[in-house]
Amino acid sequence: MSSRTSLVSRRVHSVKELLARRLPGLTRVTDQALRQNFWNDWLSAHLPPELGSRISGVSKRDSSLVIFAETAAWSARLRYAVVELEPAMRAADPQLDNIEVRVLPRQ
Repeated sequence: MSSRTSLVSRRVHSVKELLARRLPGLTRVTDQALRQNFWNDWLSAHLPPELGSRISGVSKRDSSLVIFAETAAWSARLRYAVVELEPAMRAADPQLDNIEVRVLPRQ
């Protein structure tokens, strides 16, 4: 019977790191959620409150950003606002090539 009396230094891994290794799809999901949260917060800060509250979703994939409005009427108003904000949006994310506004009713 032997015993180890010396301390062995082992690297402690974060939960995020362990999950990323085991479930690479989970990393993509969390990265996408972070991008969506960034744009939700950014749009809330730069749009008038009555317009920002009518956004039903945001999706960012690669270099495309899609902003969803509750109705066609709010979508039209949002398109005009996005045209004015487009330079600031591109400054916030230089990789942004395409910005679209679509309709997605809330459920």
